[in-house]
Amino acid sequence: MAQRFIGFNTQNQFKKFTLTDFELVKRDLLNAFNIRQGQLPGRPGYGTVLWDYLFEPQLEELQTAIEAEVQRVGGGDPRLYISDIQTFPQNNGILIQIELTVVPSTDAERLSIFFDLQQRNATYV
Repeated sequence: MAQRFIGFNTQNQFKKFTLTDFELVKRDLLNAFNIRQGQLPGRPGYGTVLWDYLFEPQLEELQTAIEAEVQRVGGGDPRLYISDIQTFPQNNGILIQIELTVVPSTDAERLSIFFDLQQRNATYV
């Protein structure tokens, strides 16, 4: 029997609030990227420091730090396996492409997440 993840989401939802499987995992990952590390009460390690990197010069060392941070955030969710990360500096932020697999399956999917400096949020593009 295949494992099934079921969760609840109210962001950008109007009638159906239940998310399942890969859509739920994607939403949880995006939530982790939208929270600055240390801002969730009781869980100081949850969230990301990627928002601090938006103001830094886009050097190779920063690209390595971004990839390590994405692996750290993704590693906090046992349902995820991240196999590839690519970063692209943009005018108003950073575009990160992640190839990830939900652990019970073997199907990988590429996600593009844009960290927008002006809007102060991460979204899928």
